Amino acid sequence: MCPKTGLPDFATIELEYIPGEVCLELKALKYYSLDFRNQGIFYEAVTNRLLDELSAACSPQWMRITGRFAVRGGISSVIVAQTGPMPDLQ
Repeated sequence: MCPKTGLPDFATIELEYIPGEVCLELKALKYYSLDFRNQGIFYEAVTNRLLDELSAACSPQWMRITGRFAVRGGISSVIVAQTGPMPDLQ
């Protein structure tokens, strides 16, 4: 939800990561994402929070979160946050 107006925001969140020792369980990820449904939070803040919390939960080698936020006021936004450069896996 928009923290200023309280109106709903809609987004597609893409999660890409190279796991370390631990992987994220899809069901747990689904329930975790539902916690954001009624929170007033800006696009950049939610994207960075997802990256911080998910990377802390599983300590991946690399992680990227992309938030593709729906049009509001004629403007759409794509916010990307990642842990660092993608490692060379070869």
